Amino acid sequence: MSMKQQPSTSMFIREKILHPCGEKAMAQKAGAVYNPSMNFSFDTSVISLIVLCALVLALTGYVAYLHIKLKKFLADKNATTIGDSITNLAARAESLEDFRAELEKYLASVEHRLKKSVQSVHTVRFNPFRAAGGGSNQSFASAFLNEEGDGVVISSLYSRDSVSVFAKPLKNHASEYELSDEEKEAMKKAKENLK
Repeated sequence: MSMKQQPSTSMFIREKILHPCGEKAMAQKAGAVYNPSMNFSFDTSVISLIVLCALVLALTGYVAYLHIKLKKFLADKNATTIGDSITNLAARAESLEDFRAELEKYLASVEHRLKKSVQSVHTVRFNPFRAAGGGSNQSFASAFLNEEGDGVVISSLYSRDSVSVFAKPLKNHASEYELSDEEKEAMKKAKENLK
């Protein structure tokens, strides 16, 4: 009678260390061949851990995405919340309103000064000695007008022996001094240029 050899203690321990679940022993009892690469038994805690890790990664990505969107939405680089951004925008709007008021005052003063500045000039050249048969168009009459029709007419009469210069003030497109035909023409053309 042959006696079955009993496994030694070291063999039992080695089998338990290599295969803690005892799959090899179970496969041998069932008459199947044990293949360690086909060990698909997962514990529910391992599955839960994998699912939680995937969920944490997905949520981290979503938080990063929202952070990028929030940075684009915030108006100021130093703003960390929407409230900070709204406060900064309100301060900017107030400073823009102050700037607009100052600009309106400045433009009103420029407009006032511009009305008083010379805006139209016209010069008429002529020969005062044409009837005498001499001279050339060296004489001139120039009108300088602002928007309100105030200004001056300067005229020069050139002759071979002398040059005479005259200045006549204008108020509302008229002068208290008598104007020559050339001075009237210069003033008329300057008035037309204002339109």
